[in-house]
Amino acid sequence: MTTTGARPADPLTPAARALCDAMSAGFPRPEAGPEALRAAARAHLGGTPPAASASANGVPVRLYEGQEDLVVVFAHGGGWVLCDLDTHDRTCRALAGRTGATVVSVDYRRAPEHRFPAAEDDVCTALEWAAGRYPGRPLVLAGDSSGGNLAAAAALRARDGGGPPLAGQLLVHPALDHRLEGRSARDFAQGYFHTTAHMRWYWQQYVAPGGDPSAASPGLTPDVAGLPPTLLVLADCDPLRDEGLAYARRLSAAGVRAEVHLHTGVFHGFLGGAGVLPEADAALDGAAAWLRAVPG
Repeated sequence: MTTTGARPADPLTPAARALCDAMSAGFPRPEAGPEALRAAARAHLGGTPPAASASANGVPVRLYEGQEDLVVVFAHGGGWVLCDLDTHDRTCRALAGRTGATVVSVDYRRAPEHRFPAAEDDVCTALEWAAGRYPGRPLVLAGDSSGGNLAAAAALRARDGGGPPLAGQLLVHPALDHRLEGRSARDFAQGYFHTTAHMRWYWQQYVAPGGDPSAASPGLTPDVAGLPPTLLVLADCDPLRDEGLAYARRLSAAGVRAEVHLHTGVFHGFLGGAGVLPEADAALDGAAAWLRAVPG
């Protein structure tokens, strides 16, 4: 006689599981290539009229003008390969609407056509441009996933290169460490929309063959002292969770005011479920409250 143990409970909430499965159903494996993944990322876009566009010293940006002084320079996610201003329009509108801030969404060059450090350079250029366009106003760098990588990298470059002073950085489930050695990269390698295999493929597209991925990994920077106050918004069921937690610990140890909002029962990319997932709306509300407090 044999007995079968009970199947482990799904760590996702029922609503998050339904959304995760729906998002995963039409999303290709990495072998499909950049264009197939880009098409999948744009497949369900609505028809919201775009915000005003501008050129930030040659880098296209989209502006969501707010009535408050705060300016948020935002880099979208998508593994440096897919996604664009349109895929993250709702997120930028939500941040602007919840905070009153002006959001500058950066249309950086994407891999593999433009490899590291092209995207990072573009975010730094947009940051400098925003500082000049909105002089004296507090600046925050923000981004999700690979955009969180770019925001973290741009903050380091601003610190080291005499760039504009920053009031804060908002990193949403950021990609910080190319090694993907955390337990979460194993525990949530598949079945939670964003897979570890996809992330490894994104890193391969972003860093040129023979290049040093450590140079593109802000989480491996030897010295993180002197960075601005930081909020990390993380999903518990995410291959990238542990590298975000590790970065928060390093920041705190270096004397940087670092805060973590860890949302349980959700997956990488859950912010796209605002209006459907209570956790997504709670995450946006929490991030907005943190942003509103940054200037003080």
